[in-house]
Amino acid sequence: MSDVAARGDLFWRLVGDALQAGTLTRGTIMGKPCVRRGDDFVAMPHSRTGALVVKLDRGRVQELIEAGTGEEFAPAGRVFREWVLVPEGQESVWAELIAEATARA
Repeated sequence: MSDVAARGDLFWRLVGDALQAGTLTRGTIMGKPCVRRGDDFVAMPHSRTGALVVKLDRGRVQELIEAGTGEEFAPAGRVFREWVLVPEGQESVWAELIAEATARA
């Protein structure tokens, strides 16, 4: 199994209980699989790297970027200011960030 696939598997394991409970639902965004709370995007595994992409408030995104925990999410060069990409090596904070994004949605 590739590292990208393993991180994607980790993402789906982390959201599994919330999916089963109905707190989150599977959906798509930009043609890629994601999880939503109602109509609101919460998170997804990055399709090329397996990193976590999560939607938080703008200030929290900046905090994570400044701390070195996250990076700007800029598909096709357009920065999404309320989305942060949490790269390889930061998997230990994924569950916390998914929970934070779920509560925010």
